[in-house]
Amino acid sequence: MVLMESSPSAKPRKIALPAGIWALGIVSFFMDMSSELVHSLLPVFLVSGLGASMVAVGFIEGAAEATASITKVFSGVISDWIGKRKLLTVIGYGLAALTKPLFPLATTVDAVFAARFIDRIGKGIRGAPRDALIADIVSPEQRGAAYGLRQALDTAGAVAGPLLAVLFMWLLADNIRAVFWVATLPAIVAVLILIFAVREPEHRDGKAKAPFRLADLRELDRRYWGIVAVAGVLTLARFSEGFLVLRAQNAGLSIGYVPLVMVVMSGIYTLAAYPAGLLADRLDRRSLLALGFAVLIAADIVLAEASTPLIVFAGVALWGLHMGLTQGLLSTLVADAAPAALRGSAFGIFNLICGGILLAASAIAGMLWQGYGPAATFYVGAIITTGGLAGLLAVRSRSA
Repeated sequence: MVLMESSPSAKPRKIALPAGIWALGIVSFFMDMSSELVHSLLPVFLVSGLGASMVAVGFIEGAAEATASITKVFSGVISDWIGKRKLLTVIGYGLAALTKPLFPLATTVDAVFAARFIDRIGKGIRGAPRDALIADIVSPEQRGAAYGLRQALDTAGAVAGPLLAVLFMWLLADNIRAVFWVATLPAIVAVLILIFAVREPEHRDGKAKAPFRLADLRELDRRYWGIVAVAGVLTLARFSEGFLVLRAQNAGLSIGYVPLVMVVMSGIYTLAAYPAGLLADRLDRRSLLALGFAVLIAADIVLAEASTPLIVFAGVALWGLHMGLTQGLLSTLVADAAPAALRGSAFGIFNLICGGILLAASAIAGMLWQGYGPAATFYVGAIITTGGLAGLLAVRSRSA
C-alpha cells in the first residue's frame, strides 16, 4: 500500500502565498478565538456547573466532532457538484457565529449538547469546501505552506481564545456564562472578513457538474485510502482535547487558570504548524508523520504519569507539537492524492471517517477515565499510537 510520495519531485521556488490564503487564515484565527474561548471552559462548566459525568463529557465532545465530520461529506460533495467553495464556507462560518449565544444561555447538559451540535454542523459545512478552496487557490508546490499557514493562524486563535477566557474570568469574577458572551464578537468579525476578503479562484467556472456517484470513489486510489487509514489510527489515539483540560484540573490546577491548558497546547501547535508545512514541501513526508506519531506517544506517557499541573503542561506542550507536525501534513497529503474534480468529496470522506472514529475514541476515553482513572485513558492512547507507528514504519520499509 502506497501512503504518499516521499517528497516533492522538485525544490519549490520561494513564491509569496496568495492573499486569499492569508484571508482564510485570518478568518480561521477569529473563529477559533471565539470557539476556544468557549471550549476552554466548557468541560469545567459541564462537570462543575451542570453536574455532567465524565462519560457525558466524552459523548458530547465526540458526538459534536462526529457531527462536523459527517456534515463535511455532504458539503464537500456539494462544493464539487456546484463548483462553489466560498458559498458553503460562508454558510458554515455564519452558522457557527449564530450559535455562539446559545452557550451562555444553556441551563442543562442537553442544551449544551444542542449548542455544540449546531456549532459543529457549521464547522462541518465549512470544513471540506474551505480545505478544497485552499488547494484551488495555490499551486501544488505551495500546498504544504498554505495548509501550514492556515493551521498556524487557526491555532493562534486557539491561543488567543483561552487567554481571553483567563482575562475575562478574572475581570468577571469567574462568571463563566458572562465570559461565553465575549465569544460572539470575534465570530462576527470572522464572517465579515470571509465575505469581503476572499474570492473564488477565476479558474473555477462555477458550472454545475453531474451529482456525485459511489462509482466516483474508484478515482480515489490506494494512496488516498492509505492516508485515511493513517489518520484514522491517529484519531482513535487522540481523543477530544477536553480531556487535557480535565487532566489539568485533576492534577490541581484552579478553575480560573484552566484555560491556560489550551493556550499552551495551541501555542506550541501554532509555532510548529507553519514550519512543518514548509518542511512538508521539501523533505520526506513519511518521516515527518512518523515523528508526529512518536511525539504523541511521549505526550500520552507524560500525561498519564502527571502528578502536578506543571507536568500536565509539559504533556500538553508535546500534544500541541504533535498536532503541528501532523494536521497540516495530513491535509496536504489528501490534496495531493485526490483528483481536482473530487477534492471536496475527498476531504469530506476523510473527515467523515475520522469523525466517526473520534466519537468512539472520546466515548472510550470517558469510560476509561471514569472506570480506571485518567492514567488509563492516556496509556491506552499511547498503546494505540505505538501500534500505528509500527504499521507506518513497516509500510515505509516495504516501499523503500
